[in-house]
Amino acid sequence: MARRKVNGYAAIGFPTWAYVVFFFIVPLALVLWYSFGYKPDLFTAHANDILSFDRYAEALDATFVGTFWNTLRIGVIGTLLCLIIALPFAYWLAVKMNPKWRPLALALVLVPFWTNFLVRTLGWQIVLSPRGFLSDALQNLGIIHGRLDILYTQSAVQLGVVYNYLPLMILPLYVAIDRAGRPLREASADLGANRWKTLFTVTLPLAVPGIASGCLLVFIPLMGDYITASVLGGAQGNMIGQLVASQFNTAQNWALGSAMAVLLMVFTAAAVIVFGAAGLIIRSLVRRSRRVQLQGGAA
Repeated sequence: MARRKVNGYAAIGFPTWAYVVFFFIVPLALVLWYSFGYKPDLFTAHANDILSFDRYAEALDATFVGTFWNTLRIGVIGTLLCLIIALPFAYWLAVKMNPKWRPLALALVLVPFWTNFLVRTLGWQIVLSPRGFLSDALQNLGIIHGRLDILYTQSAVQLGVVYNYLPLMILPLYVAIDRAGRPLREASADLGANRWKTLFTVTLPLAVPGIASGCLLVFIPLMGDYITASVLGGAQGNMIGQLVASQFNTAQNWALGSAMAVLLMVFTAAAVIVFGAAGLIIRSLVRRSRRVQLQGGAA
């Protein structure tokens, strides 16, 4: 009877663990296995008869390290910009907007995901083109006095990643703020707190899990993005994902590309851990200062 119950639970959970095994563990293991191999000749992409860490030493050259720091800068700035833009919008959506129109607004947030990622990014080529309508409009308004010269630069890549990943920040923030609930905000107002104090002492602390989820959902895929950099950045907006893709598609060096991919995952995980630890330290310092203030007020 107990074995039947265990088998029944395993059957119910089958889709979840099957997805993790076949779409995460197996591909990750293959990339890790390929990273220990080498490219035997010009016409063969990969061989694993001799295993070594040479590809990792080869991957950690000046080009890879410099491109990684550039990618990290774009990822951090892009995540912060998404947070700055998404936070007031999610607050307005969850607190201020008429509930009757809220589903429509959420649908509009999700509309970009109905279009292919590459097609959306290609659309920005038209918008940012020196001879595009945006360039003409800015010149007619007198804001710029020449053609818009932003396409194929790091600024274009930064704009593109913020546009592409902004909905991934809005949705968890909206859910977190909405779960905070109106009763707590009304109780804060009844106790004499104004709107700003309620925002910073009630709403935002309760929205911290949503902020953390949104930052992870934006930062991790952004670090591996190569489409935005390839379409909008050209040679000036190079990101680490382009280096990895070029080793597989152009150089046909699967071992070196796999080593770069493994290093990218390791460095990205390390960055997430560092930022997470910094966030925990800041939160503990804030709580300690609040405790000191409360004790001082009680005294």
